[in-house]
Amino acid sequence: MNFTLHQLQVFNKVAELQSITKAAVALHLTQPAVSIQLKNFQEQFPIALTEVVGRRLYITDFGQEIAAASRKTLEALEAINHKTLAFQGELAGRLRFSIVSTGKYVMPYFLTDFITEHPGVELTMDVTNKARVVESLESNSTDFALVSVIPEKLNIQRVELMENRLFYVVSPTFNLPEHSTDQSLIESVPLIFREPGSATRKAMEAYIALRGYQVNQNLELTSNEAVKQAVIAGLGASIMPLIGIKNAVANGDLRVIPLDGLPIRTTWNLIWLASKNLSPVASAYLAYIERNKDTIMHQYFKWFANY
Repeated sequence: MNFTLHQLQVFNKVAELQSITKAAVALHLTQPAVSIQLKNFQEQFPIALTEVVGRRLYITDFGQEIAAASRKTLEALEAINHKTLAFQGELAGRLRFSIVSTGKYVMPYFLTDFITEHPGVELTMDVTNKARVVESLESNSTDFALVSVIPEKLNIQRVELMENRLFYVVSPTFNLPEHSTDQSLIESVPLIFREPGSATRKAMEAYIALRGYQVNQNLELTSNEAVKQAVIAGLGASIMPLIGIKNAVANGDLRVIPLDGLPIRTTWNLIWLASKNLSPVASAYLAYIERNKDTIMHQYFKWFANY
């Protein structure tokens, strides 16, 4: 056999995602480039690694075995790189995060300087909803998670990073009911929700339920950015985290409407399983956060106090 490391990496990603198109996006390659590498890799084996059924790609049983072996090989090569850097006195290893979608406006600022100071550290960040974040913690597939609502059933440790505030927002051109009350704004204006499992949706539903409001018209979208664009376009109103709409409010694309009981206030927490044995890289990052979180807040988020 004479396959290359690149072919191994490509096949591993195709097997993981079960899609040439998705693998191409993940690897920052063109789809034809992935197809060629997959074909060249297949030529090393007398048994099919993949099969196409109804235009969908499947990994054969033999392909699953090769994929498992390829993962171990790639992990071993990664370990060699990390050990080499460690012997040279550099901090090295992989740092894994799972964060709720709105957290993408927060987490990068608490990572930039650490990654810059330690080029041997590799970063992976899964941006998803709260339910998936909790799953990644339960399966021990992440080092840290960023959430605004602490999972109830997990024994975790945490570091508080910053406050999260949610406001009722509409487009400046949206025609609100005359002489509207808090209740009429919630009940008569179409309300745009995040999908089930989202912490933002949970906060909205708790706010509405506490006041006994009845929502008759609503839309459901699967990302904070999609909700923001829908509100800007005039499809309705929503209750959204300030961290994700700062520029839209400053530019006049969104208007904050004061309602009793708003803003909803929660806290962004960096959390990890209490039972987890943190790697040297994860322990170093935690120490970095404890030392620098106040400085980062002052440098990047002092505008928050204006709202």
